[in-house]
Amino acid sequence: MNDPTRLGDLRWTRGYTDPAWIRRFTSAGRELAPSRRVWRGPEPARDLPGRPADLHALDIELGGTTTKLEDLFAAAETDAFLVLHGGAVVHETYRHGTEAHTPHFNASAAKSYLGLMAATLAHQGLLDRSAPVHGYVPELAGTAFGDATVQDLLHMGTEVGYAGRPFDKAMEAQRYHAVVAPQLRPFGYNGPTTIREHLLTARATGRPGTGFRYENGNVEALAEVLRRVTGLTTSALLSEMIWSKIGAEEDAYYVLDGEGVEAACGGFSATARDVARLGEMLRCGGAVGDRQVVPEEVATTITSGVPDGYPRRVRFPAAPPDSPATLSYHDLWWIPNDPYGSYLASGIHGQRLLVSPGLDMVAVHFGSQVVSPAVPPAPLLQAFLRIGTHL
Repeated sequence: MNDPTRLGDLRWTRGYTDPAWIRRFTSAGRELAPSRRVWRGPEPARDLPGRPADLHALDIELGGTTTKLEDLFAAAETDAFLVLHGGAVVHETYRHGTEAHTPHFNASAAKSYLGLMAATLAHQGLLDRSAPVHGYVPELAGTAFGDATVQDLLHMGTEVGYAGRPFDKAMEAQRYHAVVAPQLRPFGYNGPTTIREHLLTARATGRPGTGFRYENGNVEALAEVLRRVTGLTTSALLSEMIWSKIGAEEDAYYVLDGEGVEAACGGFSATARDVARLGEMLRCGGAVGDRQVVPEEVATTITSGVPDGYPRRVRFPAAPPDSPATLSYHDLWWIPNDPYGSYLASGIHGQRLLVSPGLDMVAVHFGSQVVSPAVPPAPLLQAFLRIGTHL
């Protein structure tokens, strides 16, 4: 039996119901909160050659109906959409004031970038997947995350309650926002004001490594592990390991909490073109030209290395609990188990990075779609795959 929602918790259930309000945060995060740049490095930007294809006339069949790309953009409140095919830009669209040089909120898609760094450090022997997290972050001992392993965090394998509350995903997401963004705190807020304080309130409600439950704390705990292992901030680590090596055009950035710690689970912003460069590096087996940015094995095992058990059958967080569990989840990447070896970084309001080696395609979508039971999510993954099979 589910625990009833307490009246005092209802203030945490308010939704993001105005696309213009959402867009204020997705496009201007560093104007609203402290931030730290992810340096693009000293090298010239790597060119993205153009080979335009007319996708506007393409019929996209979704759920038994046929639609056009413009209709999809309208439904998804699209801010940017970019498609690479064989490394060339075949489609690039910007809307609602977003431009090619505008960093945009990636939301939870950023989780996958952190997973990529963790997998690389593990491949290099600097991180032990089987080690308990408290071995790297001693102050987390006795918490749900400290007593889990690194591998558990990489697969959302903890069951957690915060500060003695029954777990409710939507409300905990709102409470996390209040931790990192003072302007989102309701009147009378007296909860944690830093990410570390928030993690210290986490208590296990089930044995780790036995089931999938999508929760931001896994990623914040993992980010702290990587900071302890490398001695670098999350921003500096992403710059050193990836951003400075993919030929990025622009610096990216993370928003920070009150202690100056990056909101690693979703506070990252970058341009669509640079996220596409990251995806293209992965599509090419971790390489950019002759430079191996991440080990080829790390890139290829995103889909082939899914462990047995619960990570093989999961659902998107917003999916009905009785819907088929057709996805897999590995190292913080979503895997649709399609015939093309595709994998996906996904975030709220329509942030997506699809890498599809079998289709020679990378797709990036940024949006500001309303989150509400009355507004069905735009079927972006299905649309991406339809475009890929057309190209």
